[in-house]
Amino acid sequence: MKVLSNWLKEFVSFTAPPEDLASRLSLAGVNIGAVEDSQAGPVLDADLTTNRPDCLGHYGIAREVAALYRLPLKNVTPQLTESSEKASDAVRVTIESPDLCGRFTARVIRGVRVQPSPAWLRERLEALGQTSINNIVDATNYVMIELGHPLHAFDYDRISGHHIIVRRSRPSDPGQSSRPTGGDTLQTLDGVERAIPSDVCLVCDAVRPVGIGGIMGGSATEISFATKNVLLECAWFDPISIRRAAKNLKLHTEASTRFGRGADPEMADLASRRCAELIQQLAGGEIPSGVVDQYPRRLSPAKLTLRRAELLRVMGADIPDKEVEAILKALGFAPVRNDATRGQSGSLMAAWECTTPSWRSSDVTRSIDLIEEVARLYGLDKFPARMPSAHQAAARLPYAEADDRLRERLIGLGYREIISITHVDPSRDELFRPDGVTPARLANPIAEDASVLRSTGIVSMVAALEWNLNHGQRNARLFEFGRGYRLDGTDPVETRILTIGATGDAQEKSIYQEQRDYSFADLKGDLDALGELAGGFAWQPTEANWLHRGRSGHFHILNSQDVNTFPSAGSRAGGSSPGIAGQLAKSVCERLKIRQDVFLAELALDDFYQHYTKTKQQRRYQPLPRYPAVERDFSLLLPEGTSFADVARVIRQTGIEELSSIEAVDLFRGKTVPAGKYSLLVRVRLHSREGTFTEAQLTEFTSGIVAALARQLGATLRAS
Repeated sequence: MKVLSNWLKEFVSFTAPPEDLASRLSLAGVNIGAVEDSQAGPVLDADLTTNRPDCLGHYGIAREVAALYRLPLKNVTPQLTESSEKASDAVRVTIESPDLCGRFTARVIRGVRVQPSPAWLRERLEALGQTSINNIVDATNYVMIELGHPLHAFDYDRISGHHIIVRRSRPSDPGQSSRPTGGDTLQTLDGVERAIPSDVCLVCDAVRPVGIGGIMGGSATEISFATKNVLLECAWFDPISIRRAAKNLKLHTEASTRFGRGADPEMADLASRRCAELIQQLAGGEIPSGVVDQYPRRLSPAKLTLRRAELLRVMGADIPDKEVEAILKALGFAPVRNDATRGQSGSLMAAWECTTPSWRSSDVTRSIDLIEEVARLYGLDKFPARMPSAHQAAARLPYAEADDRLRERLIGLGYREIISITHVDPSRDELFRPDGVTPARLANPIAEDASVLRSTGIVSMVAALEWNLNHGQRNARLFEFGRGYRLDGTDPVETRILTIGATGDAQEKSIYQEQRDYSFADLKGDLDALGELAGGFAWQPTEANWLHRGRSGHFHILNSQDVNTFPSAGSRAGGSSPGIAGQLAKSVCERLKIRQDVFLAELALDDFYQHYTKTKQQRRYQPLPRYPAVERDFSLLLPEGTSFADVARVIRQTGIEELSSIEAVDLFRGKTVPAGKYSLLVRVRLHSREGTFTEAQLTEFTSGIVAALARQLGATLRAS
């Protein structure tokens, strides 16, 4: 909102230059972004938060200025010249939907002369970004900017029956898809014929709608240079209904902004009198005495108590009584001193009973809000920097240690942590969403391409890698601790996840080493390093269509008690939540215009945390064996489709206690290998703490392993 410094001086006599005024207002919570010059004087560009609708007019800003400089605020006292005719004889008002319209005032001004506005009025409006229309319309806009309360002027002679009816819009005919019929339509002042959705507040005459309440009037009753008599509306509309209607109609105006944030219902009559006074000055005319004022939902002002003890506790320092009372009085809270409250020592502590003014009823609802008001105007810089007193010991989250270990290991492996936004594009989310998962859609998204909560962290990780590649960063290794979202029926479900992404070089070229691209083997090795924290991962093939079929897999946590029942392909280890990893499929890369290989992984953390805790409890120090280890290589011929996981499972099931590790060393397919089979060199490491192995023991272990592989997998030893 733009504010004229000279206009503020009509309400409060301050002498501070515009720059000082801007600085003081910003420190008090009314942020001033810039100060500009105009024909009407210095203009302050105010960036207001949504909870301060009282500052959407010059009078509200002037109230802040008066409180800051401890100066008196001049009252707005319109002086009308009224005729003997009564306003109630000239117009009737009926509110059929008091939940949408809480107050409606109407005045009639007869015999006006519609003409261009004087230069001073045009200059002020143009300096604030408003276009001058004519003296009647300009008067309503001027008062809206002055007092912060919107008004609307109708051509009185075009109001059928001189009867205003405020009602809810009628539902449209669902049988018509191209243009709703049977419902309400209105051509608004911008010349657009609009079909009005249901539950919108309409201002109607005895025959038809003449305006969308709180948003925009209709063209059929607009003020023209032929207008002789004016009906002046000043009302109050429910903020929620205004915001909903403005969004559904895609029609956002100065009026809808003010009503949508919560205008002051008590300001309606004052704004109406002020506008009528200004119209009479600019266009002449006679004003029937009184006002038609329908106010079915008048609310009593709230009472709040500000206690010095609470002020001292929250802010960490005291404020003189005179300052507290001056600030509260300047802001309109009418403080009344009450010292009946006693502190911990038993002495009397000051307290003030305050009445919340109507213009602050929407955001000052608790005693802590009064403390904020006093503190921001007293000066937040005057309070010492102190830590608040703690009432309970700090405690870490249950799985903070596991997070730390994962984070340390990933950083040690060369990854960098990122934090991304969980609102994503539905089409992107669908690309990586697991089968059977229902996305969590936002009811009120900030944008169409951010209208669902991500089902998987892969969506955000791919976007992060894309951003790096598009900005010339070819090598990237990233990880994120985040959350995924889905719907279980109608209930939202949130899952903690770890997402990893990498692209580019695994090893850069130097005088000591050759360049090497990052591969799936690098990703799998890094994930296995993480899996050691929870007992290890078991790998299985995956059929995810967004991953490369030959360079991807599911991985599951290997339960410590299931070490001898390593899961076979297609099964899950102990019911653990799976992870998934692999190279992004070429088709997806082409769709996203990614021109180099990208590798991704995701791990559901809840189950990982549980196994991390169990593994940590079972982990014990063991001294290094005194006796040497023995390695045996098995060159196996295996049927196609047999995985290394199957081989490792069978070897572990032999129950050899001295078994230390199982590794796949070499794989070969060629002319010397029979059709339908492949050669796999498996290295088994044996280690004993009891003594050196004898040849008989090694022969027994070797023959047992070969026999088990032959029996369960049809494996044979390959001839040398």
